Amino acid sequence: MATFLYRLGRTAFRRRWYFALIWVALLVLAGFGAATASKSTNNDFSIPGTEAQRAFDLLEKRFPGNNEQNASARIVFKAPEGQKLTDAKNKAAVEKVIGELKRSPQVAQAADPFTGQTVNQAGTTGYASAAYKVKADELTEDSRTNLKDAQQHGRDAGLTVEVGGSVLQQMPEGGSEVIGIAVSAVVLLITFGSLVAAGLPLLTAIIGVGIGVSSIAALAPLLDLSSNTSTLAMMIGLAVGIDYALFIVSRYRAELAEGREREEAAGRAVGTAGSAVVFAGLTVVIALAGLMVVNIPMLTKMGMAAAGTVTIAVLIALSLIPALLGFAGKQVLARKVRKAGPDAAGAGKPNMGTRWARFVLRKPVLVLVAGVLGLGAIAVPAASLELGLPDDGAASKSSTQRKAYDLLSEGFGPGFNGPLMVITDVADAKDRKGAAQKVGDTLKGLDNVATVTPAAFNPAGDTAILTVVPKSKPTSKDTEDLVHAIRDKGDSLKAGTGAEVLVTGATAMNIDVSQKLNDALLPYLALVVGLAFLLLMVVFRSVLVPLKAALGFLLSVIAALGAVVAVFQWGWLGSLFGVEETGPIMSMMPIFMVGVVFGLAMDYEVFLVTRMREAFVHGERPGQAVVTGFKHGARVVTAAAVIMISVFAGFIGSSEQMIKMIGFGLAIAVFFDAFVVRMAIVPAVLALLGKSAWWLPGWLAKILPNVDVEGEGLRDRLAASEAAAPKAPDADEDRELVKA
Repeated sequence: MATFLYRLGRTAFRRRWYFALIWVALLVLAGFGAATASKSTNNDFSIPGTEAQRAFDLLEKRFPGNNEQNASARIVFKAPEGQKLTDAKNKAAVEKVIGELKRSPQVAQAADPFTGQTVNQAGTTGYASAAYKVKADELTEDSRTNLKDAQQHGRDAGLTVEVGGSVLQQMPEGGSEVIGIAVSAVVLLITFGSLVAAGLPLLTAIIGVGIGVSSIAALAPLLDLSSNTSTLAMMIGLAVGIDYALFIVSRYRAELAEGREREEAAGRAVGTAGSAVVFAGLTVVIALAGLMVVNIPMLTKMGMAAAGTVTIAVLIALSLIPALLGFAGKQVLARKVRKAGPDAAGAGKPNMGTRWARFVLRKPVLVLVAGVLGLGAIAVPAASLELGLPDDGAASKSSTQRKAYDLLSEGFGPGFNGPLMVITDVADAKDRKGAAQKVGDTLKGLDNVATVTPAAFNPAGDTAILTVVPKSKPTSKDTEDLVHAIRDKGDSLKAGTGAEVLVTGATAMNIDVSQKLNDALLPYLALVVGLAFLLLMVVFRSVLVPLKAALGFLLSVIAALGAVVAVFQWGWLGSLFGVEETGPIMSMMPIFMVGVVFGLAMDYEVFLVTRMREAFVHGERPGQAVVTGFKHGARVVTAAAVIMISVFAGFIGSSEQMIKMIGFGLAIAVFFDAFVVRMAIVPAVLALLGKSAWWLPGWLAKILPNVDVEGEGLRDRLAASEAAAPKAPDADEDRELVKA
């Protein structure tokens, strides 16, 4: 592989214009596809194999025309203190709001709250439901303005008017990534001391993300991609795109410092660091693509889209970076290096990486114990992890949807915001109405039930819907227990009445998603870690190094989950991160963090330990190989980690609770893994293991392919070639020397 990548790097350097134009053309093509594609996205959950999904499918089949995907609004009214909504003045104000809402051409219907049981017993709070003809992301600005104007009419009349529902769903806010890019630019400038060298990783990462995100936008209508898919791809694509380019540019500068010609330096950089990029990218792709084992289509699509963006980042690092290095000339070197010459590049006292590695080698037990105990303490809150999916109750307290949620809880009870939809299939029942009545009576007798609505039959009379309102809030354990209690009654009800009872609705869907994700976590972990373990055995030709890498990852990801629980569930330092409301951790968070963080953690393992392996293979003692790895890799790995942390942390400012939590979780996980596990625990373990760290059974060595990641074969081949016919400086380098 190293030889192939070496040739690719030299070819891209020589044919720089062709490679640059190809990538620019791909960017333009993807941008054109995104600009001409429909803007519609699909944010609906589908969870095959669950009762909630079976009930939802039956509902769509038996109640035709019930399009749950279209936007809906719930306008909540509260009368002034001491008054009722049914007072003539207030009633007129409510009716004016509804009349104003109906004027929008995109509104299919808006129910009058006084024609149904939508005003509470005290008469102080009520709500009106409005259904739209289109999805939330297809609403026009006129429709949104119409809703705001109608809301303001009610407020002007003295009523408290708040709005909830999917009508307020917005596309994820942009701009968060700008913070990460700005921090990345500063870190790159400090690391390289050259504007050109700092700009190359940023430029190529933006091109890669532009192609990836534009492709996602172009394919979104065809593949039913959610609006969060592009945000995830951008988050991960920026981070790995900058990092991968950073490692190749850094190796290129190191080759120049050793006196290589520019084309030769580009080839060697891609042949060595590029090999590490390929395998690091593979671990990320494996982790993201492995999300399909969960069998939640939205999560699968998010993972595959992000994996595609990572693949683009790898290809750009291997081909566009050496092409741009051809245009950059000697400007990739810091000014003082260009003036002093390559021989001065390695002069001076040992760098920080060397000094740190020597410290760890002197006190490996102390460093190992401190790292493990520290992460173990942070991981403790993870034992209290509670899973759920955020609803309007987790929104900002200043938002209208949160205020609407609170008004309904106060006026109708905490369970009103999370009703359970009980679908009763009475097609095989002898007495259909009697069966539905029996189901309703049974439900009323269960604990934690506030109300049960009368059965509403479809036109065919073979299916009925009963709405059960719990006494507890949607995300509580009591509500989850009620869902299981209803399902436990299913067999006895079917035996007694012939009716099949299924529970669905947003609350039941959330419970089933959490359970499905919990059940899939261990199989997913085994699949991803197992495949990556095999891959790392091929890379490092060792059994203990991949094992250490996997165990270190588990420690960092559990510690990161502990930090997420402490901040988002317990509220510790919540105000610092903009967490206004604590609650259960998003159901997807554990399995998502396992996938993404594992892939990213292996990046640093590959980049750092590959350099150690390279030194060991070329004859250095195990301890000295660790020092050499840190001497050449610690500064760059540190910069890469800071960049990745800053990119993820930039998304903490998002108003979307899901994006905020993912940004924080990934940022803290990368911090733990890069600076505690890879930079402290890894060298301590390698120091204790010594030569046995690189042990591989003879029979296994014969089976595993030798991919030559450390470039030993490439180095021998090039050494023989240089001895036979040494090359003169190329024309580009001559011109640079004349300019200097």
